[in-house]
Amino acid sequence: MGMSLSNNKTRELWQQFMPRRAEVKNRLTADFISMQKYGENWNFSPDALFEKWATVEVSSFAEVPPKMETYLLQGGKYAVFIHCGPASAAAETMQYIFGQWLPQSLYILDSREHFEVLPERYSPVDPNATEEIWVPVRV
Repeated sequence: MGMSLSNNKTRELWQQFMPRRAEVKNRLTADFISMQKYGENWNFSPDALFEKWATVEVSSFAEVPPKMETYLLQGGKYAVFIHCGPASAAAETMQYIFGQWLPQSLYILDSREHFEVLPERYSPVDPNATEEIWVPVRV
């Protein structure tokens, strides 16, 4: 689903996916994945468009439910961070990653997929929620 930071449709995307999650066959884990494709030279301005997916990891694309799409992750090197707390506090974690850690690291942000791994019982409003934030990097 296309969106921007100022026109964030994440809630709508997950509201469409979650009622149909049991239709997805060949799941490898109970986790959910929130994936973003920002494109080449994307910037973090509020109106910059990007593509977001609500998805799960599968072992096979053999049985794809109607009106669902497959996506093969490019793979590569990632820096992985743990965000603890509600989704509304994730901006602080992102500020640390992109404002402090990345500029001080030996890595450069890569233009591959960014994603978050959410446990099966993840709730975006839970003050004790945890999620993995995967940021594509290269040397």
